[in-house]
Amino acid sequence: MRHLSKNESVNIRPISQLVLASSSPRRKELVASLGLSLPVYIMSSDADESVPAEWSPAHIVEQLSLRKANATASLLRERQEAEASLVVGADTIVVVDGQVLGKPKDRDDALSMLRSLQGREHEVYTGVACVIADTGIATVAHRMTKVYMKPMSDEGLKGYIATGEPDDKAGAYGIQGLGATLVDKIEGCYFNVVGLPLSLLSDMLAHYEIHVF
Repeated sequence: MRHLSKNESVNIRPISQLVLASSSPRRKELVASLGLSLPVYIMSSDADESVPAEWSPAHIVEQLSLRKANATASLLRERQEAEASLVVGADTIVVVDGQVLGKPKDRDDALSMLRSLQGREHEVYTGVACVIADTGIATVAHRMTKVYMKPMSDEGLKGYIATGEPDDKAGAYGIQGLGATLVDKIEGCYFNVVGLPLSLLSDMLAHYEIHVF
């Protein structure tokens, strides 16, 4: 597999379909909001999400997004559906005090995460990978957004957890839902916190002659 540099153009035949390597309804909605002129399909796959402890947050999300995209690209090749397909993978993590927070294992874990975030700032990283399915040529990048949470009582946090919204969210909250009431302000891309930085994605798609407008 070869990675493209930021300034290198993609010399390939036109892409005829986009495949999102994610089961996340939020990412599906965000891609749909771009109104792309080519068909978009969903095909998630099981990818190894274990990472070495010494990896930086940026490296974690870039590598995991690439793994997800590569795994789906491999499935497309097995099905002989890879021709002229571009696979997009994404991965999001929350980082506080250098500790990476993924999705909570249970509601006790969600409470622990939210306690560590309330009343202070943390960082949200999302990696995005675009892989040409039949060749494996890839571009990878990431964005980081700072999020400032309001001080919250345990009673308030438990009430939020009881809604079920934190169950499948990195850092145990969803800024696009009720979790917005926990947030004081952000610095950076809002959609990055949701799980897919649209500004970054549109720039990456433009390398493949896929334009939003």
